[in-house]
Amino acid sequence: MTSLPVAAREHVRQEMVADPRVVSAIVSAVHEQVPVYAALDDSRLPEVRAIAAWGLDRLLDLWVTDGALEPSDLRRLRGIAAARAADGRPVQAVLRAYRVAATVLTDEIAARAPRLAAADAFALSRMLLTALDTLSEEMTTAYAATDEDLAADRDRALRLLLDDLIAGRHASVGALSDRSARLGVQLPDPYCLLVAEPVGAERPDMALDVATGLLEALTVPGVPGVPGDEVASSATVRGSRAVLLLPAAAAARAGAVLGARSWRGCAITGESLDRVAVAHRLAADALDTAPAHAHRPGRVLTDADAHVLALLGGHPAAAPDQVARLVLGPLTDPGQRHLMEALTAYIDAGSANAAARVLHLHAQSLRYRLRRIHALTSRDPRDPWQRLTLDIARTIRP
Repeated sequence: MTSLPVAAREHVRQEMVADPRVVSAIVSAVHEQVPVYAALDDSRLPEVRAIAAWGLDRLLDLWVTDGALEPSDLRRLRGIAAARAADGRPVQAVLRAYRVAATVLTDEIAARAPRLAAADAFALSRMLLTALDTLSEEMTTAYAATDEDLAADRDRALRLLLDDLIAGRHASVGALSDRSARLGVQLPDPYCLLVAEPVGAERPDMALDVATGLLEALTVPGVPGVPGDEVASSATVRGSRAVLLLPAAAAARAGAVLGARSWRGCAITGESLDRVAVAHRLAADALDTAPAHAHRPGRVLTDADAHVLALLGGHPAAAPDQVARLVLGPLTDPGQRHLMEALTAYIDAGSANAAARVLHLHAQSLRYRLRRIHALTSRDPRDPWQRLTLDIARTIRP
């Protein structure tokens, strides 16, 4: 058999490039066969699809013309490798994704040219082997260089890591641990994700050094439970807001630090490291929707406030019983039934004296129980916003 004329190869190329199912088949195969890609969320798949479409077109062109990768191709591959180093995707997984794509490409060509001559098959194999060898060398070198640069610039590396966590680009604790290990850092676990902003109508985009200054104010090496050298706290910005990843215990200081700066914020401490994106969305939405009286000097909004606001907004991030437990805390224990009764009577009656009469208690006893509720839940039933959250929680509690 003689080889297909170049025009016939070009016809196969045009047919494959024009068929969106080919790119979909490549993306699906990579998504199914490479675990790191299987963990990517929907926000990253368009990028994978775009790279697959470009790779398909270039490799088919090399097959048609018996060509080789050009300097512009190599620059693009190095750029892709640098991006993967920045977002923590292992280079071995990236190279495996290209091998999987090459296998799909071969199968698709074979399906469209069943009488492909041996010379054409050899040309395809030679082109793929050469291209894979070249891209492997270029991408491995670029990945290693970027990884080394990021490790040297620790603050920038941590900021990029936090950016990726907020964007949901790490779908497993394992992948996150691998990236942290490469950077030589330990992320706080449990952690506090603090989203904060200055109080006021004018809200220009925040400069990174302002967020870094807030991080420094919350960083006190050597103080138990406060971020220091033992863990890697980090800061980034989103528009007019600072976003900080801190040890969970730092939430206790956040209110005082923000209050001194006339800032307000929301600190989420109840999400796992693979759900930083969820924590950020909760905090940002809480700051967007909380009424003015929900903010108090020396206090930040918490998980419970954020979940109540999400519930009120019609997009709950947790089941009602979980929201109730977040707000009520120890009050849900059977041994605290007397405090729940006091809270219910106080909310329903509208005053401590009226609630005391309902429960046949002395008014001072009722007020003592309200102080215990405040101590156990960090929520003062006399504060309008905190009373509302307690009322919602006791109402939706099963």
